[in-house]
Amino acid sequence: MSLAIVHSRALVGLAALPVAVEVHLANGLPSCNLVGLPEIEVKESRDRVRAALTVAGFDFPARKITVNLAPADLPKSSGQFDLAIAIGILAASGQIPADKLKDYEFAGELGLAGDLRPVRGGLALARAAFGAQRKLVLPMESAQEAALYPGAEVLAASHLLEVCRHLASNEALTIPEPAAISAEPLYPDLREVRGQVHAKRALEIAAAGRHSLLLIGPPGTGKSMLAQRLPGLLPPLETDEALDVANVQSLSHSGFDIKRFGQRPYRSPHHTASAVALVGGGAIPQPGEISLAHHGVLFMDELVEFDRKVLEVLREPLETGSIHISRAARAVEFPARFQLVAAMNPCPCGYLGHSSKPCRCSPEQIARYRGKLSGPFLDRIDLLVEVPALPETALLNAADGESSHAVRQRAHAAHGRARTRQGKANAALSAAEIDTHCAPDAAGRALLQTALSKLGLSARAYHRVLKVARTIADLAGSEAIRSAHIAEAIQYRRAL
Repeated sequence: MSLAIVHSRALVGLAALPVAVEVHLANGLPSCNLVGLPEIEVKESRDRVRAALTVAGFDFPARKITVNLAPADLPKSSGQFDLAIAIGILAASGQIPADKLKDYEFAGELGLAGDLRPVRGGLALARAAFGAQRKLVLPMESAQEAALYPGAEVLAASHLLEVCRHLASNEALTIPEPAAISAEPLYPDLREVRGQVHAKRALEIAAAGRHSLLLIGPPGTGKSMLAQRLPGLLPPLETDEALDVANVQSLSHSGFDIKRFGQRPYRSPHHTASAVALVGGGAIPQPGEISLAHHGVLFMDELVEFDRKVLEVLREPLETGSIHISRAARAVEFPARFQLVAAMNPCPCGYLGHSSKPCRCSPEQIARYRGKLSGPFLDRIDLLVEVPALPETALLNAADGESSHAVRQRAHAAHGRARTRQGKANAALSAAEIDTHCAPDAAGRALLQTALSKLGLSARAYHRVLKVARTIADLAGSEAIRSAHIAEAIQYRRAL
């Protein structure tokens, strides 16, 4: 047989689109041509496949070889097509049987000795193969990740010869077991943060309603410590959420750590990060920090030091929970349902309002400093919280307050009330759902009307106040939103 067709996949965003690797052998001068919009990495597979087949003891046909990666209008990148191309050449030249290939999908990069190296997107490949009702053959490291997808038939191999023996003589390949999930991670305890009762309360509200949070205070007041303790106040990921997180992270160049499956991601990009690093992109679009923080926490320390253009690209993802990246060759969409926690100083020198260190900044400098944050960006943050400098007595005394476990129990109970009532976190409510689930009582409505006129809140800020008040009421176990809940929610809009 001079023609063989092998099934594989191309990763486009979170999708693994089908690719038919068609290999044809014809008479003529010996050559190997790859067609079907292959990128540089795919074109280089000719040399890797030639060396791997020769070292493994197979004959590389001295004929005119044409490898077509169909469909022709879908760009193909990475070295994951190496295994499929090698299997196709062997089947087309009759060195292995071709009758079983229709039941399998192949992905894997070949070393020059025929060893298989891991590829990105194991979970996406497993999900697509499961939908197509085919078995998926992957390198050993990638197969352990793909085995996390329920129901997928994943086979693992460490060498090209193992795959060929399986196809030629039914020698069984390894069926990977899903990696053992590590115990609940040990997050820093909230009790270690001394004082800052007001900020701890805001952190509890943020955990209960999945609200975004901005901490404002002088250096060394505990802003970073508070942010680092937020993941410990959130419940473990549900199975679907854990798979979504693993799927996104497996597409990144850093890869996915199987031992962290089920743990909420915590990302903390440096303030020199570019817009592409934050939201994703590139010639071949990759997920950025906001997508890698999907269902987790994105902490942006020294918020004002980020370039303003970088901050502005966060506006749409904070509203929609996703990011759409368009390029000339392709357009992809990545999920970005993250919880933003940011920290900043109150002024350029950092000591505005400090009890013992005088501020050296003029009003114009302070206004210019805070002006780096646009009104539309601040409107999308639910909680604006001051973290003041602590007096000496508070620093010298032993740590006080509640533990993360106690706060997590209350936050989880409040989040459960919201899920039972509306099926989602309070922070994710739409405008119509706010009218249904966040209507305050008469006293609360009057107080809110007064705040609207005096504080000049925008319509978006008004909705944020109602959603935060809904969470405060859930923490109090109250189905009705009362004036006390509205009053507490309003004070979280007055820090700037």
